[in-house]
Amino acid sequence: MSIAPIVKLVTVPVPPERAFALFTGRIGSWWPFDKTVGKRPAAIVLEPGAGGRWFERDAEGVETQWGRVLDWAPPARITLAWQLDAGFRFDPDFETEVEISFTACAAGTEVRLEHRCLERFGTAAETMAGKLGGGWPLMLGCYRTHVQEEAE
Repeated sequence: MSIAPIVKLVTVPVPPERAFALFTGRIGSWWPFDKTVGKRPAAIVLEPGAGGRWFERDAEGVETQWGRVLDWAPPARITLAWQLDAGFRFDPDFETEVEISFTACAAGTEVRLEHRCLERFGTAAETMAGKLGGGWPLMLGCYRTHVQEEAE
């Protein structure tokens, strides 16, 4: 079974270098804490560089892993391993891919998110495609709002 990737676009009013930096280095400033997998997140972290971790940390320092950085190519692209299963639990043996690209355009930067390899969710693939397809626009909207506030 093949599931089409989720593709979402958003334009932000800053150059690609700044768009990349705000997406990766400031993810904890724009990702809503009520849209995480841990019980009481206090920080969301995306470690720079291939092999970096993607996780949240609560006030007591307990970390909940989300995945890892597969490819780090600033300011053009980052590819992440999404290692949350259909129950939104971390599974080190499971992964789908989330690629975010940053392309200069007249209005600033077009940010393109593609979440692929969804068939790896198995029997839950269609359900997860629906959930993620509804969730990514919310996340990108939060990101766009953050970038717009930073640009003012």
